[in-house]
Parts: sequence; structure tokens; C-alpha cells
Amino acid sequence: MPSEKIDQIIQEIKHATAQTKEELEAYRLRFISKKSVVGELFAAMKDIPVEEKKAYGQQVNEVKLLASEKFKELIEQVNQTEKKSKALDIDLTLPPTQVPLGGIHPLTTTRHRIIEIFERIGFNLSEGPEIEDDWHNFTALNFPENHPAREMQDTFFIEKNPDIALRTHTSSVQVRVMEKEKPPIRTLSPGRVFRNEAISARAHCIFHQVEGLYVDENVSFADLKQTLYHFAKEMFGPKTKVRFRPSFFPFTEPSAEIDISCLICGGKGCNICKGTGWVEIGGSGMVDPNVLENCGIDSERYTGFAFGMGIERIAMLKYQINDLRLFTENDIRFLKQFRSLV
Repeated sequence: MPSEKIDQIIQEIKHATAQTKEELEAYRLRFISKKSVVGELFAAMKDIPVEEKKAYGQQVNEVKLLASEKFKELIEQVNQTEKKSKALDIDLTLPPTQVPLGGIHPLTTTRHRIIEIFERIGFNLSEGPEIEDDWHNFTALNFPENHPAREMQDTFFIEKNPDIALRTHTSSVQVRVMEKEKPPIRTLSPGRVFRNEAISARAHCIFHQVEGLYVDENVSFADLKQTLYHFAKEMFGPKTKVRFRPSFFPFTEPSAEIDISCLICGGKGCNICKGTGWVEIGGSGMVDPNVLENCGIDSERYTGFAFGMGIERIAMLKYQINDLRLFTENDIRFLKQFRSLV
């Protein structure tokens, strides 16, 4: 093949342009593909005299390299052209696209509402670690050595250290507060807790609690009752009724379970309240003197009350949710129902 033909191809490559992907593909087919003019130059090698093959091969390789470099330049040109075209397509006078907003998780909404109610009557917030030692989680709270909560089937203990566990309640935070502060103490401790329980519609191994503590001179059970009456009516409505049932907790004496009138049937009896018209929301009682003494507070001078409630239980009652697992499954169909709470 005469050198004039090679020079012509070289000039063609140098002056080639491409503004679109179609023009870029046309260039590739003509100069880069196996059936291109450059491919034809290589195919003609067999007809070149032996003494000229070396020089001819060098020329053809230079043409191939030139074609490849030009192809890279054209790719960049086409990309730049497309970017400019897209930029020109934007109409800055149009209103912005409405991005759909998410929603706050119902447990978060419930937690914030509980905190808001108690902050209005003087409670402040306190937090503590989720991994606790035996003293703060059990011993300081008057749990005896043989209490079932200390067993593996009820508590998640940290491997190789039987004195360290995932906290089973946020009462451990109250112990830390009493150790560091002097009465009067009025604190609320919301947080995540852990129990070694099978997951079902009414139980979970990870859930949330909020516990309150008030320690001062002359604190009585009447103060506890009025505080929880106020909370129940603020949280569930002014028609809500509250009752206290005698119970037992190691860290309070006397102790009582807290019930409210069923929100589903209005206290008439249904399958949610098992026909009783009442639903339990938590436990409460007067702080045991031993707990006060363990935390360095004079039990002869000071008294106090404590209460604890499950945030999931409160949310289930308020929003009439019948399956505890819905809170942790991240089902968008469930979560979308609470967008209006934002």
C-alpha cells in the first residue's frame, strides 16, 4: 500500500471530530475496529516486500497509536458536550421538586412526650451506660444474691465476667445519680434495656424504659400517686382513670403496679384488657431505705419515690398497636402511619 494512502489516513484521523455518541461510534468503526482502515493496513503487511516490512510496520503502528489517542480525545469531547447539554436543559425558573419527608419513629415521639410531661413538673434528665456492673444493676438496688434476675436465663451477662451485664432496667442510672448528687433529687431516666426473653407480640429482648426518681424530705406515697395521676391524664387524656395494685420490687417498699383504664373499650372490658377494663403500664413505690443508704443518702432524713414504665407499652396503648415487634421491623408500611406525628 503506497505511503500516500497512509498519509491520507493520518490526516483523516487528525481532523476527525465527534459531538455525539453516534459520531464517536462512526470514528471507532472506521479507525479502531478490526475491519477499520487501520486494520486493512495491517492486513496488507503480507504483500509488502520483506526488506520494506520493518519500515512499513513501524508506520502502521504509529497510525494505530495516533488513532487510539485521537479516540480518547473524542470520548472526552463527547462527555463534555453532554454535560453542557444537560446543564442547558435545566430551567432555573421552575419551582423545586418536592422531596418526600420521612417521619419520626413512634417510640421516639412517645419518649419525647413522656419527657415533656415530666419536665414541666420539675424532673430533669439523666443517662447512664448500657453495660453495667453488678453493684449499680443489682446490689445497690437491694436485689438479694439468689434473685432470679441474676440468672443467665433472665440477664445478658458479658462473657468471662459475671459481674458485668447489659442493664436490665434504667434504675441503674438512678443509683449513679444518687451517688453523685445530694437531695433534693428529681430525675427521669429514659433508655434502652435488655432482658433475656423470647421475642413475641408482647415481649422483646431489647426494649425501652423510662424511670423516675424523687428524693427529698417528707416525700410520701401521696406525692407518687399525684405525679402519676398527672402523667396519665396528660398522656392518655383527662378521662383516663388510674389505680394502684399492691406488688413487690426489691428496691421499693411499699410497691405498687400502675394500671390505667383501657383506652380501647373505655373500661367496659375487651380482649385487650382481658375483660377487666384495666391495663398495666408500669411499677412504682417508695424507695427502700436500704437503697438510699447504699447510695450514701441518710434514710432517716430523706424519703423518696420511684416509678418505671415501658415506652413500648405506652406507645402501644396510645396508638392502639397490638404487636411489639412492629417497632423494630422497620416495615415502611407501619412507619408511614406516623408521619402526621412530626
